[in-house]
Amino acid sequence: MTISPAPDQWHGQSPTPISPADAYNGYIAANVIFALDRLGLLDRIERGDVLYREDLGRQPAADTDRAEAVLRAAVGCGYLKAEEGVFLPTETGREAARTRGYFTWAVGGYSEVFAHAGSLSAGTARYDEDVHRDEAMVALGSGQADRSMFAGLLHQVLADVDFEAVADLGSGTSARVQRVVSQRPGTRGFGIDISEPATRLARQDIVRAGLEGRVEAIRGDVLDILAGGRDLGAVADVDTVMSFLLLHDLLADPKTRPDVLPRMREAFPRSRTFIFADTMLRPDTGAEDKLPIFSAGFELAHAMMGVPLHTKDTYEDLFRSAGLRIARTEAMATPHSWLYVLAAD
Repeated sequence: MTISPAPDQWHGQSPTPISPADAYNGYIAANVIFALDRLGLLDRIERGDVLYREDLGRQPAADTDRAEAVLRAAVGCGYLKAEEGVFLPTETGREAARTRGYFTWAVGGYSEVFAHAGSLSAGTARYDEDVHRDEAMVALGSGQADRSMFAGLLHQVLADVDFEAVADLGSGTSARVQRVVSQRPGTRGFGIDISEPATRLARQDIVRAGLEGRVEAIRGDVLDILAGGRDLGAVADVDTVMSFLLLHDLLADPKTRPDVLPRMREAFPRSRTFIFADTMLRPDTGAEDKLPIFSAGFELAHAMMGVPLHTKDTYEDLFRSAGLRIARTEAMATPHSWLYVLAAD
């Protein structure tokens, strides 16, 4: 079994305690990064391209005064430098652009959940009744993170896997399965996701990519599929199953938790390889003087949704109980996230 070491950034980059000034400015900075993406500027910032004031009016109905205010805020955050008539990306700005998926996920997807953490905790509001996440933004943020931080690792892992048909559970906009299939001639792929908005975006992207007939986006509840409540048709013939950042949702109910992986093997009887990646509970070291990116937000969001998270040991016990041999374990760029290649011997 191959096991990679955890990257240094997992141990934290932001010193704690976080001062009120840093907390406030960090909140504004996160919204600025998200706004830059909504303005369509982060690709150029990531490349280090010069931004001209004339660029701000190119979108239909653009408000150049407000857009320039966003750029000025980005200057204040140190993401851009202002010179005569232009804005120049800084290295920190380029890094923010590379990690945009975190901000789409948090600001675009979970801002309402975080804003109502107090009322959810006080019992005056209920998740999924009064408070909702933006599923399309969650899917988009996950896809952005996948492209910038996970794609290289998955490509490396799949180089050692022979497959003809792959299913991606919790596929979001199906960006990952599209990429995987496009890189492997003669293969097919199926993206399965519970979100109607994400599935709609996925189908549009598949057409734009010219992958109709090779990739199919299917709206479905994976738990319903595992319970035998839906005929998978051709999807049941896949020989490789993968899932990124979904397994904790499938394992949420303690009553069904031990049955999830055995039922997955039954639902995909031809699959000999399972590739699972998930973010896990941080180990309690008793000495948290630095905070890594993403972990605190991931843990808080799932607590507000009532979804428990689990340790690495819990995952590995569940894999073994389902008869899945751990062939490879890789640390991912996102802190406390591991990728497993599991063999159904």
